[in-house]
Amino acid sequence: MAEADLDAVMRSIAKKQHKMVMDAVRKRHGRWMGMAAKAKDKAAKARYKHLAKTTLLLAAAAARRMQIAAENAADSYARAIKRAAEEQPAKKAAKKKTG
Repeated sequence: MAEADLDAVMRSIAKKQHKMVMDAVRKRHGRWMGMAAKAKDKAAKARYKHLAKTTLLLAAAAARRMQIAAENAADSYARAIKRAAEEQPAKKAAKKKTG
């Protein structure tokens, strides 16, 4: 069934996007932590660590929201296709009765 396949494609794309975003976030987090390790004074070290922590938290939340939105779209599509498939035979039966 092509409709179910498209629904699965939507979900797999969302998973791939989530994974790509989280990989990029981990790289950025590592970069900030590396800069914190190289920092000369205590204030700079704390600032870089705070940036790393905040980047990880905010980006993880954004990636999760993106994945939820994609899953909602896939669910909506699946419901719409199911509803359209159920309405199709009903319309044909109504035409046969009146015709």
